[in-house]
Amino acid sequence: MKKKDPYKPILGILLLMYIGTMIVLQSMKTDMIFSESENRRLEQAPKISKTQVVDGRFTTNYEKYISDQFPLRDFWIGVKSKSEKIWGKKENNGVYIGKDGYLLEKFQNPSEEDFESKVAEINDIAINLPNVNKYFMLVPNSTKVLEDKLPPYAPNGDELDCIDQVKSNLDRDVQFVDVYQVLQSNRDKYIYYKTDHHWTTRGAFLAYIELMGEMEIEPRDEKYYEIKKFSDSFYGSLYSKSGIRDVEPDTIELYIPKDMEEIKVEYLGEGGISYSLYDMDSFNKKDKYTVFLGGNHPLIKIESSANTTDKLLILKDSYANSFIPFLTSHFSEIYVVDPRYYDEDLVDLMKDEGIDNLLILYNVKTFFE
Repeated sequence: MKKKDPYKPILGILLLMYIGTMIVLQSMKTDMIFSESENRRLEQAPKISKTQVVDGRFTTNYEKYISDQFPLRDFWIGVKSKSEKIWGKKENNGVYIGKDGYLLEKFQNPSEEDFESKVAEINDIAINLPNVNKYFMLVPNSTKVLEDKLPPYAPNGDELDCIDQVKSNLDRDVQFVDVYQVLQSNRDKYIYYKTDHHWTTRGAFLAYIELMGEMEIEPRDEKYYEIKKFSDSFYGSLYSKSGIRDVEPDTIELYIPKDMEEIKVEYLGEGGISYSLYDMDSFNKKDKYTVFLGGNHPLIKIESSANTTDKLLILKDSYANSFIPFLTSHFSEIYVVDPRYYDEDLVDLMKDEGIDNLLILYNVKTFFE
């Protein structure tokens, strides 16, 4: 006769206790709407209907709901990430666990079709704006500039090769602003956040100097600004995306002109007006990077006391948000367009407002996505 395993009943009891505890906790907890640690909205309980049950959507949505609303979700995510780190895993959800506390986002080279379509869009803008000074800045991410922080043999696309190909295929009427070299030569400084995909304000300042050189404008010296610490508890997008929790937070700095400039910021179409480039209420938010202009908006008009009549339109992603404050000394009006949310005609906007300069600013990963 086989001997009975004395541990099986104990394991069975423990499993039943665990399942029972989870059921009780699930029934007692209130569903969360937003996850601060993941910086996203969570799935809510799906409404049952005959159609959704038949086609399987109800089951799929309910699984997502249970996953998002699982009791002690953040705790278990932390346990999972720590366990994987102990076992030597160096990548999670497209984010590499790098050296010196850096989280670095994987880059995938675009297909030939995607590459050609993106460059064609930039060239179409150039053709439609013949009498405008046009500049294009394609910013490398930390994954390229800080390659030495990547885990050994980490598979990754070549951002620099993509940037060089874009540069060589641009319409000759578009001035390409190359910022890779200045970022690369300053890679030992704090120019990229460790837990977020953006550059820091210092990184943005270095790129500002390069743009002013292309525009033949005398830039402000770093001494022109008082550098103030806004927050030293910033956990960014890569922290949220990766699930990695045992990392140190980032510090956000603001470059405030010592000679205060008069600023008016209008969020056109939204009805908001501010007299500062900074949303100081962001200190109490998870995404503290929204301190710069309050985050992303369809169309912003910035008026400054700069002694000039020059106007600038910026077509951008969120990398530009921390970059824009450096430009208010040089342009009387700056229009900021985020094409993810803006669906009006850009050519008409520039003609109607008499805008004579265009800057297209993207980080390379967002540009190709």
